[in-house]
Amino acid sequence: MTTAPLRSIRSILPDLSPFRSSRDFRLLWVQGLVTTFGSFMAMIALPLQIKDLTGSPLAVGAMGAVELVPLIVFGLYGGALADAVDRRRVILLTEAGLGLLAAVLLLNALLPQPLLWPLYLVAAGVSALAGLQRPALDSLMARIVPHDQLTAAAALNAARWQLGTIAGPSVAGVVVAYAGHATAYGITIAGFAASVLLCLRLSPAPAAHDAERPSLRGIAEGARYAWSRPVLLGTYAIDLAAMFFAFPNAIFPFLADELDAPWSLGLMYAAGAVGSVILSVTSGWTSRVRRHGLFVVFGAAGWGVAITAAGWFSNIWLVLVCLAFAGMGDTLSGLGRSTIWNQTIPEELRGRLAGIEVLSYSIGPQLGQVRAGAMAGWTGTRPAIWSGGLACVATVGLLAAVLPKLVTYDADTDEDALRRRAQKEGAVPGAVAGTATGAAVPGTAAPGAPAPGAPAPGTETAAP
Repeated sequence: MTTAPLRSIRSILPDLSPFRSSRDFRLLWVQGLVTTFGSFMAMIALPLQIKDLTGSPLAVGAMGAVELVPLIVFGLYGGALADAVDRRRVILLTEAGLGLLAAVLLLNALLPQPLLWPLYLVAAGVSALAGLQRPALDSLMARIVPHDQLTAAAALNAARWQLGTIAGPSVAGVVVAYAGHATAYGITIAGFAASVLLCLRLSPAPAAHDAERPSLRGIAEGARYAWSRPVLLGTYAIDLAAMFFAFPNAIFPFLADELDAPWSLGLMYAAGAVGSVILSVTSGWTSRVRRHGLFVVFGAAGWGVAITAAGWFSNIWLVLVCLAFAGMGDTLSGLGRSTIWNQTIPEELRGRLAGIEVLSYSIGPQLGQVRAGAMAGWTGTRPAIWSGGLACVATVGLLAAVLPKLVTYDADTDEDALRRRAQKEGAVPGAVAGTATGAAVPGTAAPGAPAPGAPAPGTETAAP
């Protein structure tokens, strides 16, 4: 009598297979949770400090403009770097650098009269280091997780991210209100210190011995590959459009004031994470879906609809509910993008394509902050939000119509997905040894074989 209900419940619970199969995945998951919590402390404190110093929504939105150029330059370079050097080393050094930048924020906050320009300088530095780090992190995931567990890994990473975004903003709002910006920055420093210790335990992830040094030619090769794949182009374009038109986070402080609910600011930042967690903890069904392009399209469109409603309603509780639904849509779209990227991109191009991915899901929010701040100064806060949501929905529909291969993507029939699976399982004809340690070329090892140049994570015999 109870077997069927239990089976139904288990079918929607998250798939924990990546935790069991990969020690490095477990380490990165915990490290990411710690870093996310600390980073969101600073992410909330920094725009609030700019708001306190200037009182201008445009000044807050200008953070996006300051962060944009470093993100583009270092994101592309970071992708080439991830294909050429040990990815663990890149992650470790950039985490340490982010901790040092948090220390600069702390020192500035402790001044009798905190300065404005260091806040923008640190924002640019954080953007540069994030651009260097994210390709190494993202390209490492496809190596340490078995091919058939990539969607499950994406769902677990989404849950980790959102747990941090719930705790971070919620606690940050209280910390900044009652203990000040300096305390929030101090917590950020402690988070990065813990993260560095965890990164030291990761297995090495060296590049192949014949990997090219980072160069413009290498970056261009990755860009040509992305341009030749309509499915990849669709994931990039839809995410850019959704974030550019419907990412109003920079003006949440002004929305909270307009709704006479300044106490709700932390909840606004956390509401999307709540929706994301709801989707993530019921994500077991996503491992059985093969049409991941539909995740991208419907998730991004749902995000736009929810943001439109959040800007339209004047009741704070309805706004928070809408933001939660937006988080669910964003996470669904993110699961589709991550799965498609990891299922189809060859290992030898993974870092460079991860650099392009960083641009696709980071430039949009940065430009979105500028758009939201500028439009809020012109039309008011709420019109800036709901009009952006409508533009998001319209653009996603247009892109889905002109890029039909994204909509019809199927992991069981797509040529790139089948080729990547064969490569990872060591079935590619002509695969040869080629790392400095004599291991197989990255991407050609079978799921149960040791990773190139690295000890097996989690067990003595299993590998990423």
